[in-house]
Amino acid sequence: MRLSLSTGVLIGGVLLASAAASAGQQPPPIGGVTGTIALEGTVQKTYEGANTVAVKTVDGIEHLFHVSDRTVVHGGAAGDDHPLHGIHDGSRVVVHYTTEGDHEIADEVDRVAADGLQAIEGVITNVVRHARTISIRLPDGSRQTLQLTERAASDVGRDLDAGALGTVTGVIYYDDRSGRRVAHYFKRQS
Repeated sequence: MRLSLSTGVLIGGVLLASAAASAGQQPPPIGGVTGTIALEGTVQKTYEGANTVAVKTVDGIEHLFHVSDRTVVHGGAAGDDHPLHGIHDGSRVVVHYTTEGDHEIADEVDRVAADGLQAIEGVITNVVRHARTISIRLPDGSRQTLQLTERAASDVGRDLDAGALGTVTGVIYYDDRSGRRVAHYFKRQS
């Protein structure tokens, strides 16, 4: 078979176009859930020996979370070596977790209680993730701006889009250490 110069240019152009098209393609999407997820619920049972905690979420689903020495607990017993100390059956918690295969790994457990995180309700008026702030208008008309933790700024409240802000009633869970309110979790009020 004899190829002319113009046929060789045509074949070369098709090969280059094909290579450019495949180089510009996006990789296939990752299946399942990625990133950190936060759920609110009630502790059903702690298993300190197995480093796990069973939490029934507000929607009625029970999750078994694995904890490690990297798990951060807010509102637990200060200065204790075990991350679950101070988290008891019946405790209200917010668990920030990631999935690794079939396991849900608790990155942070926030206890909601008088000596844990506090809650305020109002209309969420602004969320500035890069500045790590959230603003809320309280029922008395006053406004507060709270600092967001890094985890809350990056992973929490993604269902609150800019168009809904100022009209969405929400709840913010925060601690008040060193006289400064820091929000760990926020959500739409159901």
